[in-house]
Amino acid sequence: MSVDSIFVHKMWNDNELSKMVNGGVPFPMLSDAGGKVGTVYGIYDADAGVETRGRFIIDPDGVVQGYEVLTPPVGRHVAETLRQIQAFQLVRASKGAEATPSGWKPGKPTLKPGPDLVGNVWKVWKPEMGKD
Repeated sequence: MSVDSIFVHKMWNDNELSKMVNGGVPFPMLSDAGGKVGTVYGIYDADAGVETRGRFIIDPDGVVQGYEVLTPPVGRHVAETLRQIQAFQLVRASKGAEATPSGWKPGKPTLKPGPDLVGNVWKVWKPEMGKD
């Protein structure tokens, strides 16, 4: 979503993104004309008429679970966003019985939250848990 019009999004997808992502972006791009949504999330600059780059991971209940805001010269990391979505989905599916350590990737070990884990994460988590 951005303040750009749907026509700008189409041109961007057809002339740029489709050359970087086979088939173009696999999800709809939305226009936030006037920055109403960006204002709610605190990323819209009304004086300049632009939004700061941000991504918000919102769960099915409408709760923001994660977000990242970057200044325009810094690009986002799509693989990291997807990894975080997968981690949030795993934690949600487990109803909090599992937690994902730093750098966790699908198929890698998770942590079991509880009183026994407090002060003992170092015993069960190793940095290589998130590596391929």
